[in-house]
Amino acid sequence: MSESLVTWAFPTTIVFGAGAVRTVADHVKRIGARRALVVCDAGVVKVGIAERVRALLEEGGVAARVFDAVDPNPVEKNIADGVAAYRAHGAACVVSVGGGSPLDAGKLIALKVTHERPLVDYDDAVDGGQHIGPNVPPIVTIPTTAGTGSEVGRSGVVTLAATGRKTVIFSPHLLARVALLDPELTRSMPARVTAATGFDALTHCLEAYCSVGDHPMADAIALGGLELCAAHLARAVENGDDLAARGAMMKAAMMGAVAFQKGLGACHSLAHPLSSEKGLHHGLANALCLPAVVDFNESVAHARLDRVRGILDPGSKTCGEAVRSLRKRVGLPEGLKAEGVSEADVPKLAEKAFEDACHRCNPKQVTRDDLAALYRASL
Repeated sequence: MSESLVTWAFPTTIVFGAGAVRTVADHVKRIGARRALVVCDAGVVKVGIAERVRALLEEGGVAARVFDAVDPNPVEKNIADGVAAYRAHGAACVVSVGGGSPLDAGKLIALKVTHERPLVDYDDAVDGGQHIGPNVPPIVTIPTTAGTGSEVGRSGVVTLAATGRKTVIFSPHLLARVALLDPELTRSMPARVTAATGFDALTHCLEAYCSVGDHPMADAIALGGLELCAAHLARAVENGDDLAARGAMMKAAMMGAVAFQKGLGACHSLAHPLSSEKGLHHGLANALCLPAVVDFNESVAHARLDRVRGILDPGSKTCGEAVRSLRKRVGLPEGLKAEGVSEADVPKLAEKAFEDACHRCNPKQVTRDDLAALYRASL
């Protein structure tokens, strides 16, 4: 192993550093697998990363097959098709490569290899995690973006056929055994995707820090992630070859996913229907809704939001202003209208958002009408 790589123990073993991906075969064999299904999407194939991972596995003595039929917002059929590919290959583990979508899909493919219930039964909103046992095949994650932190998260998100709703499935048994964080793999991200995924990491950290409950470890990790976003997101957008900034944003994404085991908030409830109903990138949806949610929460979470303001932009008068300033700096639009969302969409979106469980941890309780008003404020 290269001296430039560092390894952190979480429950997931995290290997960080340029070239970390080259260790993938060693880690797969260490967890006892000799056949792997590489789960990714078309974008990961297009930039050549899927083939690189497959070749590294094969060269290291692991028989690998690529499954790339994962939508930008995963749907139930992606999971069923992935399970069929896993069984056809005789795989013994999943190696998920890409952004949040293939990383989430990989977890749920692994889940469904050994769990027979329909996916709707595992919905976290109805405590479906109680049905998930420890016999999930081992998962190795290799992120190519710096946003969701799904590589170290214990949840997968999928849009279910029965409800049309973006659904969170949550269990410690979905944690990856190993996550390989290689900043070089994020260099192919365009500036806009870098900005949107970075805002996803920022939103995870901010919402986790302000969510209800007492979790001092998650709070501290969230603050650390916010500091990394403040110092490095714009740099990563402005210069995609800045590996220090790229690496820092990978750390921030990972930390956001660790922190949000405490909970998220209303912004994520707003963002999920924007993906399932309107096809918005999840990070972009968060970026466009976050300022309005921050403004809404200011009256009950002022001390925490003021601390976030001080991290993001001490010169701003409010946290919402600081978030808007950073969003503008990284070149993202200022409202949902720019992405094709209109007033006519609001009632249906608000209904879906209210069904989403994330707002239950928001520091200020929300009604359907509140969520509709937040969409309108974000237009």
